[in-house]
Amino acid sequence: MATLQQWVQGARPRTLPAALSPVAAGTGASIWVTGLYWEHVIPRALLALGVAVALQIGVNYANDYSDGIRGTDDDRVGPFRLVGSGAAEPAAVKRAALLSLAVGAVLGLVLVAISGIWWTLVLGAAAIAAAWFYTGGKRPYGYLGLGEVFVFVFFGLVAVAGTVYAITGAVSWVAVLVACAIGLLAVAIMLTNNLRDIPTDRGSGKRTLAVRLGDRGTRILFAGVTLMPFVLMIPVMVAVPWTALVLLALPLAILPARVVLRGAAGRALIPVLGATGRLELVFSVLLLLGFVL
Repeated sequence: MATLQQWVQGARPRTLPAALSPVAAGTGASIWVTGLYWEHVIPRALLALGVAVALQIGVNYANDYSDGIRGTDDDRVGPFRLVGSGAAEPAAVKRAALLSLAVGAVLGLVLVAISGIWWTLVLGAAAIAAAWFYTGGKRPYGYLGLGEVFVFVFFGLVAVAGTVYAITGAVSWVAVLVACAIGLLAVAIMLTNNLRDIPTDRGSGKRTLAVRLGDRGTRILFAGVTLMPFVLMIPVMVAVPWTALVLLALPLAILPARVVLRGAAGRALIPVLGATGRLELVFSVLLLLGFVL
């Protein structure tokens, strides 16, 4: 039986910035639109945060379960795996995944009830389905090189724009650019994992985008999606000058990009995963501050 510490490790806390960041950035954009109506913004933002965190943990447990029963994780380097290590029974990890997704669904229902925007239930259902079928089901799309698309859409566009829409009832061009920037940084987190896992994924038949692009192509793409968010923010800085604070995060982007472009592999990429997560979180918090000031 897995210990509590192992369950926490299995939730992969280093990936949680992908859940926290879009809500922080979306909340900032919402405050800018509404003019600091805290009593209106904060409750909805906290619910959106709960949904995002629950879905991220659900994705991680579902990935652990599905890859574990397929044997994909048997020789993998990187974060601790509950099923692959034999610390937990597959059925227990599956239950943890479904419970996490269920928590996200309940919090999402509460958010929809408060906002009154019922059609967004469709987006919520799509997010939950996408979380499960990333590595679950007979033809998981994560094995077909579409994982980064899922991350960009649901942890970028949907998470940021959805937060803004749930709070303000509208989505501006500023919110869309912010959503794209956050989505690209979330993609960078996934690319770090998939770059590290190219040898084992190729051997197990998992055709991730990294496997399809190859080592060099993936490294170039990583550098691109790590730095492009700062370019996307230029029009936002013109419209909201204080958001130029986000440039303070640029050194945090250059460091992991340099490490990856210089050929770091295997366990040497594990610190890059943490650095990329911190980059996304700092980027989003600076945006939040810029929108509030």
